[in-house]
Amino acid sequence: MPAPPTRGAALRIGASPARAKPRVWGKLAELRGSDIPPRALDARALAALAANPGCRRRALLDGAGVDKARLADALGAPSGFGQSQFAFMRGNAFEAKVKADGGAELLRLVHERMGGGPEPVPGEARTPDLTAVGPEGRTARTALALREATAEATASGAWTFLEHPMLALDVAGTPAFLEPDAVVVHPDGTWTVVEIKSFPMIDGSADAAKVGAAARQAAVYVLALERVAGHLDPAPEVRHRILLVCPKDFSNLPAASAVDVRKQLSVTRRQLERLTRIEDIADALPEGTCFDVTLPVDELTEAVESVPATYAPECLAACELAFHCRDRAREEGAVTSLGRGLRAELGGLTTVDEVLSAAHGHSGDPLDPAVAALRRAARLRAEALGARGEAAPACR
Repeated sequence: MPAPPTRGAALRIGASPARAKPRVWGKLAELRGSDIPPRALDARALAALAANPGCRRRALLDGAGVDKARLADALGAPSGFGQSQFAFMRGNAFEAKVKADGGAELLRLVHERMGGGPEPVPGEARTPDLTAVGPEGRTARTALALREATAEATASGAWTFLEHPMLALDVAGTPAFLEPDAVVVHPDGTWTVVEIKSFPMIDGSADAAKVGAAARQAAVYVLALERVAGHLDPAPEVRHRILLVCPKDFSNLPAASAVDVRKQLSVTRRQLERLTRIEDIADALPEGTCFDVTLPVDELTEAVESVPATYAPECLAACELAFHCRDRAREEGAVTSLGRGLRAELGGLTTVDEVLSAAHGHSGDPLDPAVAALRRAARLRAEALGARGEAAPACR
């Protein structure tokens, strides 16, 4: 049996970061409020955070473990964000069916779509026990199980099925503990992430938006697995094609597809590296800032507004505070509320009033390409309305 990872290796993989940064964790606990446990930062939240790395508000709230759904309710802007109880129960039932009998059906699908060794024999795959005390313990236990599985694959060509392993990923100086549905170690020693979703795969294809969301989430798991693999010598290959398992057509039978997540992985890695460190954001806040939902609404609103946000319409599908941030962006006339694409084209013009003033020739450098384009668009609009004999309505 291979030697277990050293204590230092376990810490690098993610064990006990709280002891390493007591000041930071104490500050984050103060931000949540007294005696409020932190909300886990999962892969779905990380994928959404990576999609909008400029939003310090989300980075801080997620890093501090604040429950954004309860916070949105307390602010009077509930989002209705999340999964219905029926969908949750249906998803759990489907996942249990796919993983039954030691993952026999899941391994069959992995072999069918991904290869990586001889066909698995039902009942012969290794299914290591990953139970341990706390997320740090489970992370270290998962790392050890992956090391042993890779060595066993090299020695005897065995398949290994890890159900709900625990992985750790450092995000802006704060550890996030992630729990993929499954990880499979192939007989050739390669590792594959398995995502099990409850949306249907009809005639071999599923909803593109949902598949994209699943790919972004799986990319976070692949990134975390690469961190674990990097501590092994030689480092095993973490496959960049994940296995997506969904119900087939309108039945409860599983169907699978291999999804290449290299693009999502590259974007996620780059965006997470761009995030400002959580302690830097926390240190810039006014003394006594707290996001405890039991505080008066005015005080809670002031605390939330003390952290800069970068709202975009895409936030509506990914963040519980989206409605609150959208209202504030509209009140301020921020052009980000109209979309990131438009915001990028407007250069230094950040508000609707500035855009209208530049378009009408009241401000702005005429040599600025954005200002020139706005004035040309305003002239074309005026000519079109004049040609139809219509009076130009107010721009707002």
